[in-house]
Amino acid sequence: MSEGTNTTELPFYCILMGIPGFEAMHIWISIPFCCLYTISIMGNTTILAVIWSEPSLHQPMYLFLSMLALTDLGLTLTTLPTVMQLLWFNVREISFEACFAQVFFLHTFSFMESSVLLAMAYDRFVAICRPLHYASILTENVIGRIGIAIIIRCVLAVLPSLFLLKRLPFCHSHLLSHSYCLHQDMIRLVCADTRVNSWYGFVLVLLIIVLDPLLILVSYGLILHSVLGTASQAERFKALNNCLSHILAVLVLYVPMVGISMAHRFARHAPPLVHVIMANVYLLSPPVMNPIIYTVKTKQIRQGIHHLFQGKAN
Repeated sequence: MSEGTNTTELPFYCILMGIPGFEAMHIWISIPFCCLYTISIMGNTTILAVIWSEPSLHQPMYLFLSMLALTDLGLTLTTLPTVMQLLWFNVREISFEACFAQVFFLHTFSFMESSVLLAMAYDRFVAICRPLHYASILTENVIGRIGIAIIIRCVLAVLPSLFLLKRLPFCHSHLLSHSYCLHQDMIRLVCADTRVNSWYGFVLVLLIIVLDPLLILVSYGLILHSVLGTASQAERFKALNNCLSHILAVLVLYVPMVGISMAHRFARHAPPLVHVIMANVYLLSPPVMNPIIYTVKTKQIRQGIHHLFQGKAN
């Protein structure tokens, strides 16, 4: 493709990057990646199977947890093909259309994770601050509507950024910085004015990456106010312990997400290895850690896993 060619005229491809400086060791680096992907797929699938098979877990808290597990599975399966084929077979080229599809699903599932965690914060708020009305507020119909609203919200948030990117000419280097396609990475290949894209991205960051954790903080502020004002010390500990899994899941998502966003905006000249490590931590932390967190911290999930595998053994 010649310099200055627009993507609407000729097919366009991108070249993915592995671990810079360690290309000769990709086959060995693939081992921990393969283990992490396996943990994510098996962990989230097990969570879904346990919640599906145990009628006692068909409650709002666990229905939201199943949404989180589905989102984590989507996040994992979106990047697994490009990452593993690059590390195993050194397949670096990805078509423009496939890259766009990966950007769409990657950012949609990432925003869905944030939205589900916000819904789970609301669930904890209602359970602790309005316990007598919990069952009447969070009915199955309400939870279903929340799930549909999350999907619509995230798809409508991501699509405009892709349409804005699609209209621009791609004429810089084809080389991307990671082993999968990110919007922040693709926009560097554009040789036109990207101010509209940048402003839309900034608004998106405010509406999701900033607003969601702020609303989660507000919900926990209200929970703390309610717990500290009325409960005994033992009840306070129990209430806060019930929220610990969700708090850890929030940290596992938002710390890497904020880190990679800040790195792309303010540390563009940092060594490529720094960006690659941060991007992979952002990619793999939530899907790998969430099943572990909820299995370790939730007695009902542990019992469900025991019953599930005991039933299979019999």
